[in-house]
Amino acid sequence: MRILHTMLRVGDLERSLAFYTEVLGMRLLRRRDYPDGRFTLAFVGYGDEADTAVLELTHNWDTSSYELGTGYGHIALEVEDAAAACASIRARGGKVVREAGPMKHGTTVIAFVEDPDGYKVELIERKT
Repeated sequence: MRILHTMLRVGDLERSLAFYTEVLGMRLLRRRDYPDGRFTLAFVGYGDEADTAVLELTHNWDTSSYELGTGYGHIALEVEDAAAACASIRARGGKVVREAGPMKHGTTVIAFVEDPDGYKVELIERKT
């Protein structure tokens, strides 16, 4: 068994695709409209779906926003340099909500950014 994807419901698919592809550097892997169900699925990621876990962005055409709830945590991405990643994300229009620094009660360097729907994305600096 392996993890295939994580699904997020998004209010504006084009805005979310721009964030994940242009700001975080993922690729749009596939996209399909389901007119009878009034929704679109778009899959984004850093690698091929056959080899890596990806994100499924689900856009229900008649819903423009969602309440995130208290159960959702975050998506985690490994980066070479968390501070440099924050600067790059900010320069491309992304929102940094926690600057790079050691995690509370630990030494791992992390940062957090937020996607257009308010989902948190953790940047974890690769340990050398």
